[in-house]
Amino acid sequence: MIGVVGHDAGAMEIISSHIRRQGLDCGFCLEGAAVNVVARKLGTVPLLPLEALVEQCEWLLCGTSFLSDLEWRAIGLARRAGKRCVVVLDHWVNYRQRFTRHGQWHWPDEVWVGDETAARIAQEDLPDLKQTLVPNAYFMDIQDEIKAIPMPPRAPGAGLNILYVCEPLRDDGVALYGDERYWGYTEEEALTYFLSHVRLLADEINRIVVRPHPQEPLGKYDWAATQFDLPLICGEKKTLLEQIAACDIVAGCATMAMVVGLLAGKRVVSCIPPGGKTVPLPQREIEDMLRLILVSQTQH
Repeated sequence: MIGVVGHDAGAMEIISSHIRRQGLDCGFCLEGAAVNVVARKLGTVPLLPLEALVEQCEWLLCGTSFLSDLEWRAIGLARRAGKRCVVVLDHWVNYRQRFTRHGQWHWPDEVWVGDETAARIAQEDLPDLKQTLVPNAYFMDIQDEIKAIPMPPRAPGAGLNILYVCEPLRDDGVALYGDERYWGYTEEEALTYFLSHVRLLADEINRIVVRPHPQEPLGKYDWAATQFDLPLICGEKKTLLEQIAACDIVAGCATMAMVVGLLAGKRVVSCIPPGGKTVPLPQREIEDMLRLILVSQTQH
């Protein structure tokens, strides 16, 4: 039996898709968003306390979390128990920081990465760890699911549909660094920056859907509809894949939902405000809003 440990959604999306495709026999210790991810893909699974899971499993398959120390503790327990421990790395940033809590480092036996870009970054950040390229099963699922979503009807000449995906930057800045402006801007400022320049993306806009992050309240960005004379829909109750399938452009700062947009063949634009310290996503296909603004200014 493989012991699966996770708190955050990112890595657990990859792990649960891998389990489903491979038909693996697993036991689980889950907290946070990972609980719903696994339930959605694998149904109801029995959960074990972390210590019991490590004791009973043959080897451990973990994600990593932004704030939780669940996986960090699991790695430490596996090492002490002499059990092999593999960590699945999601995203493309902050790999090294994921393995330290309270001033202590817990290193797994191996890390799995899902694409060549992640492999290159992992080699730079974690040169002493064994790395294995395991194709990202979550991305495979996304492509299959988007193909199966029926496209909503579009009136001729209706203009483009845009999806803006948000991130809880202030909360993350406070939790990690004690500073809600650690990245040099807030999520509200990023959205304002985007909406102030959105006309550069299309002459005719049918609608702009603002999607809060899963950790944010649905009505967090309702204020934008009163401040901008734009066809805004804030907090629409649809899944991310449904919203991406229905849009022409996906915009945001540096969230994984933008990569999902690329997988769906959409135009994707990064809207990190000037001076922002957020590390941009590494995919070359993602356009930069600031560059579009500068090009527009030179043409007038």
